[in-house]
Order: sequence, then structure tokens, then C-alpha cells
Amino acid sequence: MSILEMKVPSPGESITEVEIATWLVKDGDYVQKDQPIAEVDSDKATLELPAEESGVITLKAEEGDVVQVGQVVCLIDMDAAKPEGAAPAAEAPKQEEAPKAAEPAKTEAPKPAPAAPQSYATGTPSPAAKKILDEKGIDASQVSGSGRDGRISKTDAELAAVPALGGSSLTATGSRSTTTTKLSVLRRKIAQRLVSVKNETAMLTTFNEVDMSEIFRLRKQYKEEFAQKHGVGLGFMSFFTKAVTRALQMYPDVNASIDGDFKVNYDFCDISIAVSGPKGLMVPVLRNAENMSFANVEGNIKDLAIKVRDGKITVDEMTGGTFTITNGGTFGSMLSTPIINPPQSAILGMHNIIQRPVAVDGQVVIRPMMYVAMSYDHRIIDGKESVGFLVAVKEGIDNPVEILLGGDERKGLGL
Repeated sequence: MSILEMKVPSPGESITEVEIATWLVKDGDYVQKDQPIAEVDSDKATLELPAEESGVITLKAEEGDVVQVGQVVCLIDMDAAKPEGAAPAAEAPKQEEAPKAAEPAKTEAPKPAPAAPQSYATGTPSPAAKKILDEKGIDASQVSGSGRDGRISKTDAELAAVPALGGSSLTATGSRSTTTTKLSVLRRKIAQRLVSVKNETAMLTTFNEVDMSEIFRLRKQYKEEFAQKHGVGLGFMSFFTKAVTRALQMYPDVNASIDGDFKVNYDFCDISIAVSGPKGLMVPVLRNAENMSFANVEGNIKDLAIKVRDGKITVDEMTGGTFTITNGGTFGSMLSTPIINPPQSAILGMHNIIQRPVAVDGQVVIRPMMYVAMSYDHRIIDGKESVGFLVAVKEGIDNPVEILLGGDERKGLGL
């Protein structure tokens, strides 16, 4: 008998354990080679585990188990014959039992009718309970005491609910059930990272606003031609990515990180794009985004977002990154203070676009405006650099034709 021991492969450097999130097959199923058989959570991503050979599978780990890289999680019997599409054997029909004869009804002596429940307490509140009830504005006669002879304790008073206006019920009605689920490895790691950022960095946030009028015009004018030529839509993220890479080259300390007592500056701009997926927030990376065209940026973001949504993103595709862009505006956020993605030193937060009155050349006009926020590590980035960086981003968004497209909008968009 040829039995294959399937071990947990290494998802990436520095990852030593994963959690079995979901088995996609059942014990005893016949699996095909390369068929996804499980989803495993690491501290960086959710990955699919494909079958290494075809055969009947025997599971050796439960959902929720934390297993080490290299540990055996299932066995595959490669000699087992493949079922010929036959449905599982139906269970033998259960023999129906003959209906039992009705038992003669037992006559019982009539029970006395239960006493009507008492609406009011028979006892008096303790001094501490009385004080609490007075503060709540609740009459002691409306509280049922749990003490001896119905005496109202301090706990009874604390638990007493104020009756709803216009109602006579002493307690609120409705479901009070709770559900407890274990956080995934990824979610637990995200929580640890967020707390460590707050505790270990000198994080500050600076704000500005951008006028989206020109970008709206460009998208409206060229979106169909752009999509026909490049096979991808012209979105906002390409403009912000190009504006950010330009600003990073102007302010290199923003494109840096701290390594112990040293500062590491990067000559390249690897932009992490925050994407919300089924398992949480992922940050796939655009490598050397400073050299990408608008179509390259849009195409890469689309491909990475699909991988995140389908759970096919790899650790390598999320490793690195020198600066992060996150767009809370897709969920309706007007303003926020984004948290730095370590070991990076800064992050740009985009928000929703609102038609607002603004003063232009002494006149009040309505423009599509967006608030932008930049959180940064003050240990490595000074206020002058952070404000200058955000102003440079604003310049690129307010005037994309001259700043980002080189004065020729068609050529700049690759048309």
C-alpha cells in the first residue's frame, strides 16, 4: 500500500506554524492531485493546501488546530481506486415501527391553580440599594428582592432596569444570546501588530484635502478609450499611487524605516495597497511602482485584489513594501487616522468624496473634495517632511495633467 504523508509546506520566511482554518474535504473522500483540500491561516495570509497526489484522504488534524511547518496533517492512499461517479450507497431504509396503542389516560387529582405572581417585592431595600434605586428613579415596590423575606440587595438594585417610557414591563425584552468564536491566526497577528505599532512608534497624523475635479474630468473623458486599449478601468488608485511615488522621491525620509539604531532608505517605491478580504485586511505590494504606467498600476491592483478575495494571495506578494495606501472612503469614511504598517514609517489614508463648497479665486464653487490623512513615525520623519509630503500628494491630485501626466494627458495615460 502506497501512503503519502502530506506535510505543511513553508508559506514563507519566518513562518513556523499555521492554523487549519477549514478542511475542504471530508475524511475518507477521494481527492485529485492539486485539488484544494484545506485552507490554512498563517500570521500573514490565508493559503490553500493542494493535494500532492490522487487517492483517498485520511485527516490527521482538526479545524482550529495550530500545526508546525513540516507536520503531517493528512494521509493519502494512492492505491485506492477512484470511484466511478457512483453516488454514495444509500442507507438501508429504516423499518417503520408499528404505531403503539394509545395508553389509557391516567387520571390525576386536579391540581390547585398556581398563585398569581407577585408584582411587587415583599421586602424593603438595604440603604445601599435604596440609594441606587433613587438614582435610577425606580420605585422599590417594582423590584423583586432576592434576600430574605424579599429584601432588596445592592445587586438587585444594580440589575434593576428602568421601565421603558409608556410601558409597564419591568425588564427589557428581546434576545440576549452571545456567540464566541476563536480569532484566526491572521486576525490575532493583526491585533498584535496594531497594538505594537501604537506602543512602539511615535505616531502622529497630519491632514489635508484634495480637489478631485480634474481626475473626475479625466476619468469621464477617457475611461472608455482607456478600458478598450488596456483592458482595465481607469480608477482613483493609479492617480494616488503615482502622486505618492513622486512625493516619496521628493521626501526620501518618508520612504525609509528604522532598524535598531539605523535608518534604512530605499531607492525604490514598493507601494502596499490595503485590500479588505474575507479573512481580514491584506496589503499586497506593487513592486517598483515608480516605474509603472497608469495601466500597469490599475492592472496589478485588480489582479492582487482578486487574489485576496479568492484567498490565493501569497506571502511573497505581501512581503516588503516601503509605504502603504489605504482607502477607507470605499466604506464611507469621511476622516480617519490610519495606523502605520510596520516596519514602514508612513501610511496615506484616502476617504470618501463629497461635493462641498470651496473658495476658488474669490468665488464659492462646488467641488468634489476628499480629506487625506498621513500617519507617520515621528522618530524618523519630522513635521516638515510629513507636511511637505502630503502637500506634494495634493499637488499631484489637484493638478494631475501637469504634475503626473507631463502636460499631455493622452500620452500620459498611454492612449
